[in-house]
Amino acid sequence: MTRHGGRLANRGVNRSRTIILITALGFSSGLPLALSGFTLRLWLARANLPLAAIGFTANLGIAYSLKFLWAPALDQVQAPLPFRVLGRRRSWLLLIQILLAAAIAGLALTHPAHDLAATLALGGLVAFLSASQDIMIDTWRIEFFPLHLQGAATAGYVWGYRAAMLISGSGVIALSVVIGWQAAILLMVPLQLVGAATTLLCPEPVPPPDHRAGSIAARFRDAVVAPLAEFLKRRGAFVILTFVVLFYLGEALAGVMLAPYYTHLGFNRAMIAIATGPASLVAVLAGTALGGVLVARAGVGRALLAALVFQTLALILYPILGLYPHLPHILLAVSVVEAFAQGISDAAFITYLSGLCNKEYTATQYALLSSVAALALRTVGGFSGVIAQALGWIRFYEFTIVSALPAVFVLLVILTKYPVADVK
Repeated sequence: MTRHGGRLANRGVNRSRTIILITALGFSSGLPLALSGFTLRLWLARANLPLAAIGFTANLGIAYSLKFLWAPALDQVQAPLPFRVLGRRRSWLLLIQILLAAAIAGLALTHPAHDLAATLALGGLVAFLSASQDIMIDTWRIEFFPLHLQGAATAGYVWGYRAAMLISGSGVIALSVVIGWQAAILLMVPLQLVGAATTLLCPEPVPPPDHRAGSIAARFRDAVVAPLAEFLKRRGAFVILTFVVLFYLGEALAGVMLAPYYTHLGFNRAMIAIATGPASLVAVLAGTALGGVLVARAGVGRALLAALVFQTLALILYPILGLYPHLPHILLAVSVVEAFAQGISDAAFITYLSGLCNKEYTATQYALLSSVAALALRTVGGFSGVIAQALGWIRFYEFTIVSALPAVFVLLVILTKYPVADVK
C-alpha cells in the first residue's frame, strides 16, 4: 500500500479493506450518540424523573456544536506517551477511544434515581469524548482517502454509524427489559473498544506538507476565524445562518421529549425498541436515498423546500399519536414515517451545507455549519421539558409544529433573494 501527499495512491490500494476500516470507525462514532441522547432520556423517564431534568439532557451534547474550538489543539499538540508512537492521528484517536469506553462504563454504573448529577456528568463526558473522537475520525478519513474514494468512505462511515445507533438505541432498550439498564449499557463497552482495535489496524496518514508551523492561536485563526470571516462577507450570509440554525428547531424540540412522551402514552420498552429498531433504520436509509434523488432531479433548493415541508408535516403525527395510546402499530408507523422524513431532510440539508462551502475552506466551513445546525438541539432543545410540562403533551407537540414554520419562511426568502447557486 502506497501513499502520496497524505492520501492513498491509486495503485496497490486494497479498497475493500479500507472501506471496512472506515465502516468500523463509523460504528465507533455512532455508538455513544444514543447513550447520551434517546437511550439516556428513556432511562431517566423510566426512573420517573421530572420532564425538565430530562429535557436538559439535550444540553449534554453541546460538545458536538463546539468541537471546532478544541479541534486545533488536537491537531497541533502531540498525544502523551506511549500513544504518540502511533503517529499524530491514531495516537489521539486511540487515547480518546479508551477514555470513551471508560466513560460509558462509568455511565452504566450510575443510578439516576439516586444520583442524577453523576449520571448527567458521565453522560456529558461521553458526549464530549464522542465529539472529540469524531474530530479525529473525520481528520483521518479526509487525509487518508483520495478524493475519488471519499464518497465510498462516507457511505461506509454512515452505514457503520447508523448500525451502531441501532444497537445503542433500540438494542440497549430491548436488553434493559431482560438484564436491566446498567448491564445493558455496560455491554456497550466492549463494542466501543471495536473502534480502538480498528485504530490499531489503520495506517497512519502522512500529514499535508504545509501542516506544521504556527502556534495554537495561529492554527485557531486559520482553522476557525478565516473561514468564518470569508463566509460572513457573502451576500445574505446572516439570513443563511439563521436558516441553518432554524432548520432542525421543530424536530429538536419534538425529539428530545419522545422518550418521556412514549412512556406517558403507556408504551413499554419492548414496544419502543421495536418501533425505533430495524424498520426505522430501513426507513431513514430509504429517505436518504430518496433525498439524493430529489437533489439530483429537482435541484438543491426545491429538494430542500420539499424536505422541510415533509419534515414539518411529519411532526403532526406526534399529537395524533397521543390520541391512540397503547397501540404499538400506530407507534411503529409514526416512528417509521418520522425516520423516513429525517432521511430525506438530512440528504437535502447536508447537500445544501456542502454547497455553501468555499473550496479553499471546505472541511472547516462544513464543520462550522454543521455545528451551527446542531445549536437548536443542544440549546433550545434543553428547555423542551419545561415547555412540555407547562403546555401538556398534545399542545407541546402542536407547538413543535409551529416552531418549524419559521425555517420554511426563511428558506422561501433565501430561494427568492439568494439562490442556491449564488450563496458562495
